[in-house]
Amino acid sequence: MISDKAHIDPSAKIGENVTIHPFAYIDKDVVIGDNTVIMPFASIIRGTRLGKNCKVFQSAIVGADPQDFRWKGGFTYCYIGDNVVIRENVIINRGIETEGGTRIGDDCFLMANSHVGHDSHLKGKDVIGNNVSIAGDVEIGECSILSSSVVVHENSRIGDWVLIKGGCRITGNVPPFCIMAHNPTSYFGVNATILRKQGMDEERIDDIAKYYRHIYQTGTSVFNAMRRIEADVEDTPERDNILSFINSVNLRIVAVPRDLEQ
Repeated sequence: MISDKAHIDPSAKIGENVTIHPFAYIDKDVVIGDNTVIMPFASIIRGTRLGKNCKVFQSAIVGADPQDFRWKGGFTYCYIGDNVVIRENVIINRGIETEGGTRIGDDCFLMANSHVGHDSHLKGKDVIGNNVSIAGDVEIGECSILSSSVVVHENSRIGDWVLIKGGCRITGNVPPFCIMAHNPTSYFGVNATILRKQGMDEERIDDIAKYYRHIYQTGTSVFNAMRRIEADVEDTPERDNILSFINSVNLRIVAVPRDLEQ
C-alpha cells in the first residue's frame, strides 16, 4: 500500500509489497527493498539504499545530510541492510565522500531518538538504545548492545558481542565480548549473560575472562598482556578475535591507564 498523500520522487525505486504511509517523504535516487514499511512523517533522503523487510517509524530521517564541515554538498550514500528496525525520531546521516558511506548491517534495531553519524558502520545484529549518539567514522561489530544515552565519540571502534551500559561515554576502542560502564569508562567484566543465551559454553566464557584478567587486572601493559595471552592461553576463535582487534587499534583500548597502553 502506497498512500497518495506521501511524497515519492519519480526517480525512487520501490520494491514489491512496500507500504508507504501518508505524509512520508521519499527523495530522489532512493531504493527501498521488498516488504519494507515506511510510517507517516518518516523521511528517506537521496542516496539511501534501504533493504528488504525493514520498518522505519514516525519522524525518522534516513540518509540525512552529514553534520560535518568537510562535507561540501556532494552526492553521497547511506546503506541500510535487511530486517532493520528504525524507531521514532532516529537520524542516520549519509557519508561525506562519494566512496563508502554510512552502513547499517542486517538485523539491527535502532531505538527512538538515537543518532548515527556520517560514515559509521554497524556490522549487523546490533541494538542501539534510546538517545544513543554515535559520532562519525565509528565502527561497531556484530551483536553489540549500546544501552540508553551512550555517547560514542568520532573514530571509535567497538568489537563484537560488547555491552555498553547506559550513559557511558566511549572515547576510544572497546575490545570484543566485554562490558563497559561508568564515566570515565571502566571494564565491568565479560558479557557472559548474552553469550550464554547465544549458546556459548562455560569453558569458552571462562577463557574470555582469563584473557581480560591479563589485560585489565594484572597491572601490566597491554603489550605484555598480549604476549602472556599468546603464551599461556589455548588458541580459540575468541582469543584470535580479541588479539586481532587490539592489534588493529595499535594496543589503544578504553579503560586502560595511558601509561599501560604500550
